[in-house]
Amino acid sequence: MPSFRTALKWWFRLGCLSFGGPAGQIALMHRELVERRRWISDDHFLHALNFCMLLPGPEAQQLATYLGWRLHGAKGGIAAGALFVLPSALLLFLLSWLYMAGQNLWWIAAAFGGLAPAVVALILAATLRIGRKALHSTPLWLIAATSFIAIHFSQISFILILAAAATIGSLGHHYRPDLFPAAPAPSSRPSSAPTLVLPPPPRPSLRRSLKITAITLTLWWLPVLTTALAFGAHSLFTNLGLFFSKAALVTFGGAYAVLPYVSQQAVDHHWLSHHEMITGLALAESTPGPLIMVLQFVGFAAGWHSPQPLPQLAAASLAAAITSWCTFLPGFLMVFLGAPHIESLHHHPRISAALHAITAAVVGVILNLALSFSSSTIFPNHHPDWTAATLTIAAFLALEKAKLPILPIIASAALIGLLRASLP
Repeated sequence: MPSFRTALKWWFRLGCLSFGGPAGQIALMHRELVERRRWISDDHFLHALNFCMLLPGPEAQQLATYLGWRLHGAKGGIAAGALFVLPSALLLFLLSWLYMAGQNLWWIAAAFGGLAPAVVALILAATLRIGRKALHSTPLWLIAATSFIAIHFSQISFILILAAAATIGSLGHHYRPDLFPAAPAPSSRPSSAPTLVLPPPPRPSLRRSLKITAITLTLWWLPVLTTALAFGAHSLFTNLGLFFSKAALVTFGGAYAVLPYVSQQAVDHHWLSHHEMITGLALAESTPGPLIMVLQFVGFAAGWHSPQPLPQLAAASLAAAITSWCTFLPGFLMVFLGAPHIESLHHHPRISAALHAITAAVVGVILNLALSFSSSTIFPNHHPDWTAATLTIAAFLALEKAKLPILPIIASAALIGLLRASLP
């Protein structure tokens, strides 16, 4: 058994190196914890991954939380989950401040302005990537198309779209499992090398569940109630806490799934502009940790634009903090409650089929986001920006054809933005 101190160092290292989105982060954990260090068996890792894929929220961070809990109990889970996001949160806070405070400096505005076409390309690539993975039958294609029509033309709630997709997936698997498949159970093949033998997990019990729920809900809602008492029930900080608590419960399908919902609501509430939302996504892509950390940028921008009654930086800091708190803390509640049940999840194929249908619906939702961002980037003021269009195509080809990493693409886009602004 690794010591808690040894594990703590590794979780911090993971938080600093977890670039590449959830796929890269999960691959890194598998390589290090299963193949290299042998702390977790391959089957146990896959069971845990299936469990986290069923939860709303960032699956890679929740997987780290579960693995930390499995190694060292509650303190291990808290440390692993917190350290997975802490380096990213601190770095994104600094970048957010630099962007918001430096918008009057031409070179900062130019560098961040060059990121918008790269972000549009990233979203288009994500739509294709998730679509290839999710759309394996005609009914799933129909779910994706219907979700796009519902959100783009009818402005139907994102939450209702997810609920409808989950219901269709679950019922569809019951009646036509060939058209609505469930994920296969993890392999039972033996590991190629001995793995650390962990003690059995605690047995689920009502007392344990009530204790975890009471503690986590208190920690979750205490900052929201405090801001309501200090600044009023209708203050920006209270509204941010309520909104992102709700968003944390519907983020099935990864960060790109919730971005359309958050982007629409944030712009409608005048927390930030479309252009700022695109910039925040670029900043989140360029930092380690989960992409859903972009929500912290949304909170920071909201506090920066509406600081009263606090100083501007203090309001932005408080808004960013409560946004991150309400985004990530619900994940700890769900992981700690569900962890003892993890081994039996592959016996519930209808849950897995519902998740597949949700992912199909997410494809249509992300396509709507891509069109929205493309319109504001390539057709600003309803006139085409040919440079932005060319950069979008180039970045997309670099991602899809050349398979280049995200960081060089974002850095190149920022540099091109600088060069474009400096030319007469």
